[in-house]
Amino acid sequence: MELKREHHINFWYIIAAMWGIFLIQGLLAHPSHQKTIAYSEFLRLVKDNKITDLVVGPTEVTGNYRQPQGDIQQFTTVRVDPKLAADLAGEGIGFSGEPPPGLLQTLLTWFAPTLGFILLWMFLIRPMAGGMGGMGGMMAIGKSKAKVYMEKDTKVSFADVAGVDEAKEELQEIVNFLKQPQNYGRLGARMPKGVLLVGPPGTGKTLLARAVAGEAGVTFFSISGSEFVEMFVGVGAARVRDMFIQARQHAPCIIFIDELDALGRARGSNLLGGGHDEKEQTLNQLLTELDGFDPSVGIVLLGATNRPEILDPALLRAGRFDRQVLVDRPDKKGRIDILRVHLRRITIPAAFKIEDVAALTPGFTGADLANLVNEAALLATRRAGDVVEMIDFVQAIERIVAGLEKKNRILNAHERDIVAHHEMGHALVAMAIAGSDPVQKVSIIPRGIGALGYTLQRPLEDRFVMDRSELVNRMTVLMGGRAAESLIFPEVSTGAGDDLNKATDIARGMVVRFGMAPDLGQVAYEPEGASFIGGGNAPWQQRRYGEATADAIDGAVRSLIAAAFARATAILSANCELLHRTAQHLLAQETLGEAELAALRPSVIAAAAEAPAAGPGIGLAAATTA
Repeated sequence: MELKREHHINFWYIIAAMWGIFLIQGLLAHPSHQKTIAYSEFLRLVKDNKITDLVVGPTEVTGNYRQPQGDIQQFTTVRVDPKLAADLAGEGIGFSGEPPPGLLQTLLTWFAPTLGFILLWMFLIRPMAGGMGGMGGMMAIGKSKAKVYMEKDTKVSFADVAGVDEAKEELQEIVNFLKQPQNYGRLGARMPKGVLLVGPPGTGKTLLARAVAGEAGVTFFSISGSEFVEMFVGVGAARVRDMFIQARQHAPCIIFIDELDALGRARGSNLLGGGHDEKEQTLNQLLTELDGFDPSVGIVLLGATNRPEILDPALLRAGRFDRQVLVDRPDKKGRIDILRVHLRRITIPAAFKIEDVAALTPGFTGADLANLVNEAALLATRRAGDVVEMIDFVQAIERIVAGLEKKNRILNAHERDIVAHHEMGHALVAMAIAGSDPVQKVSIIPRGIGALGYTLQRPLEDRFVMDRSELVNRMTVLMGGRAAESLIFPEVSTGAGDDLNKATDIARGMVVRFGMAPDLGQVAYEPEGASFIGGGNAPWQQRRYGEATADAIDGAVRSLIAAAFARATAILSANCELLHRTAQHLLAQETLGEAELAALRPSVIAAAAEAPAAGPGIGLAAATTA
């Protein structure tokens, strides 16, 4: 799509024209056949009777010579006070008057400072303001900062977006409308004015919006919600108006507002602020524009956020953002499709199985998978490999999940012994529980900020619902490290801190959110409420139960964790000799792979306290750290 070319008058043409006018005026004011003489010479010529046809003005005297002096026929002189002139002439002193400023000089006196300021602004202030504030600084403060992408610039289609098939189907209707708007009005239907893309960070919301513009072949306006708000009151509202004006000029088009929560936060949410806040004015202007434009002209507003719970209800009502499209973390099939897109850029073996990588990455977003492919390619480059192997992807997953190896963090012999027994406690408990996720790797190499070792489990499939026994099994595996330390050493260490946090979160969720504590009934004492997508619950939730209930909740949480610890201790007591032997082997090897761990599984004795078989868990590949 080609934009109309606008013609502007060059500022330098105006400057050149004005200088030309001044020059012509100066030439006409002083003809070439006229000579300016001193006033003392004028008095001498009068005394000698050599001049005629005098014209006496307030400040000047003009006349002709009786006998022309070469080509000079006329003269002019500036008058001097007659008394002063008589005194000076009596002394024989030559003198002349100061001519009044001409038109050119008068205009320059007023115009030169203005011209200097304009040049200073053009060459110094505007570039500096443009670098700090975008499009022209102060003079363009109310202009929209939206970046205009044409079809040739977008270069993204639905073929470049994978793992979000349902979202693409929802947005395909928008593409069809932008291509053929007349077909959607023949039965009286209207297209939605706004579509809100909702999902965790990194799931491809921005890429999906650009793909819609690329598929439809229309202009794409992209701007972040935070760019509307600055220090000056009214700037945000002006930018909203300017953006919609630009959109109407280039319709059909797509307006994409990324991080909409920065602009559309619920009004009145700031208890300390008033009702005339700059952000509220900007939001009010956006609501007005959404009500004012006609969707039949081919303007579609797309928004993206990962915090829909804080958006103003007026923004989400019908007639504004009519539709909400969930762009969620991909399932296994979606991860396979995303990996296929990113694996085009690297060299892999012909027999490479993408399904194996997808199985190792439950819970990864599209951005995580792109980072994984890049990390694997970097690892293969470091080892001077010709292709990127599966081992590179496994190491890249470990680096992302557990952190970077800290080879310079040297542990003493006692610490290494504790970490080895701790990690093998996790592994053996996981092997003893039927239906638990297979243990992929056990290592005592320090990683990340505080992990001295880790046990990596691989979920067999994606799960979205977990029953009580599955949650108990997960807590039991988490408590396996502390149980191993309590069996082998006289005192426990701080290595189980992360495990205790995770186990406590699971137990508390079972009690206060999922109604899995029989003594407390089927009551949600702490509903999830306004939990952020991709984050945890809001820490400022008010408690809605009494002290007696709080004591009962604390007791139920302690009971669940104590039962999981007792179960893990029973499993490891039955496998005490195996725990010693495998811990010594881990100390010697530092890392045990999937094949070595699979060979150990038949030797593990399941304790009588084992709960019913449970299915695999959900979320990221479980990394239990010491």
